[in-house]
Amino acid sequence: MGLTEGRAPRTIWKSPAALIRALAPDHPVMVLDTDRLAATARRFLEGFPGMVTYAVKANPDRAVIRTLVRAGITGFDVASPAEIDLIGQLAPGAARHYHNPVRARGEIRHAVAAGMQSWSVDSQSELDKLLAELPPQSEIAARFKLPVAGAAYDFGAKFGATPDLAATLLRRIAAGGHRASLTFHPGTQCTDPAAWESYILAAAGIARAAGITLCRLNVGGGFPAHRLGAVPPQLEAIFARIDHATSRAFGRQRPGLVCEPGRGLCADAFALITRVKALRDGRAVFLNDGIYGGLTELPQIGNLDRIEVLDPEGRPRHGPPLPRPVFGPTCDSLDRLPGELPLPADLAEGDYLIFHGAGAYSTVTNTRFNGFGQMSRLFVKTVS
Repeated sequence: MGLTEGRAPRTIWKSPAALIRALAPDHPVMVLDTDRLAATARRFLEGFPGMVTYAVKANPDRAVIRTLVRAGITGFDVASPAEIDLIGQLAPGAARHYHNPVRARGEIRHAVAAGMQSWSVDSQSELDKLLAELPPQSEIAARFKLPVAGAAYDFGAKFGATPDLAATLLRRIAAGGHRASLTFHPGTQCTDPAAWESYILAAAGIARAAGITLCRLNVGGGFPAHRLGAVPPQLEAIFARIDHATSRAFGRQRPGLVCEPGRGLCADAFALITRVKALRDGRAVFLNDGIYGGLTELPQIGNLDRIEVLDPEGRPRHGPPLPRPVFGPTCDSLDRLPGELPLPADLAEGDYLIFHGAGAYSTVTNTRFNGFGQMSRLFVKTVS
């Protein structure tokens, strides 16, 4: 059961529990609440002091893209020719920013032919490629990195120039007849507004060192999703800190701002319904999904604790919490969630575990390893 394209009739369940009562699914089910997705998009559009672009890699589902466009999103961060073409098909009037800083020459040519006008770069050799291929007055953003904490993990080991190199790249971009910008990424699931402030202050210093007035400043993704029940994301505090820091750092030369949330936009609109295959000797839990399916990133970023436990009739389990190891369905011993999860003591085989906020980096990384990973995608409506 795949997601419909928004034209054919479809069943919309009032909640995951209602879906469970009606269908008793044996395979994992990813449910999408399009109203919740649209509400999150509006939260960014109303709160962020600049242009909001969606990082397609987080979840490129066609229903997600169409919902975001209807909600008012007019830009997308694309990282491959396939994503370029997807957005060109689904949102032909939208801006597309090709901000994967490493590309093959054939990929650059594909993007140029598609009309791409905004790029990022973090090395001299990759800038050489762009300068040889891009039409004049393209926007090229030098991507830089800092040793700033506050995220679940950062991208600095793979992407980002030093501030000195970023200044050199800016000068070369401007000398080559292109519009010079800066971009950074504060790290995945970043909950500390000060991380953005540190980067913005550094960006102003880089621009001054280069002698360049920036076209734009892209403050990246990293905006947190609601992963922990007790810690809802403070997006408005992050937006305010970004706004204040930009004015403080740049003054009258304040550039236009861009952000590229992926997880922060799409994650909370989805819930992953899994089922207990077995309770080994009453303690260890085996689910019908795991790290080779919809829960692939949990060992890297940490568990979701927004977990709802229902019996086969869709009724909540109320037993006292008991720490349990949780395994996926494959025969690989690595297929285990980190640590132990506090699950009800009366948990039973056939029960359902619903992981709320599971919409980012889940459907796209489902491997079907070992013959598992079949996943239905259905709709719920929990926002009135």
